[in-house]
Amino acid sequence: MKKQVQRCEWPKEDALMVAYHDKEWGVPVHDDQKHFEFLVLDAFQAGLSWKTILYRREGFRKAFANFDVVKVARFTDKQVEKLMQDEGIIRNRLKITGTIKNAKAFIAIQKEFGSFNDYIWQFTGKKTINGKRKTMKDIPATSKESDAMSIALKKRGFTFVGSTICYAYMQAAGMVNDHAVDCFRHTIK
Repeated sequence: MKKQVQRCEWPKEDALMVAYHDKEWGVPVHDDQKHFEFLVLDAFQAGLSWKTILYRREGFRKAFANFDVVKVARFTDKQVEKLMQDEGIIRNRLKITGTIKNAKAFIAIQKEFGSFNDYIWQFTGKKTINGKRKTMKDIPATSKESDAMSIALKKRGFTFVGSTICYAYMQAAGMVNDHAVDCFRHTIK
């Protein structure tokens, strides 16, 4: 008899959500391209479910030049109009133009700090915060760290970086570990 794997409850039985949970969510990110990807996806998630975004991830990857921040920063009005017709993504003009704006702000941080990674991890003291959550009800929507991150990113010209979005980003990028304590992924290496 095969032993049942204990995991967080939010992926339910959805294969794509389970794969994301088991392989990516909460794994510490130190690659700038991956940071940009998560910032883009979490910004588009605002007001929507993560499942909606995850199922369009490949569409976002194609639409936003494989999350190449330099290429996205150079997107023109013509490219914005093309993206507004792209059924593979969420066609929200403010989020699309916000992504371009965020790409430019992201590059400015890279120039100032050497990498976005070096900048962003300062909000958690350069380590993963262990949430020690027992259930999904124990997971907050924001934290003092996501509040500080949101304020700092907005001052640097980012948009769609409210504290709730920043907290979701921190979870995805492994800056906070919100896997339930009984989940097999709680002890992420």
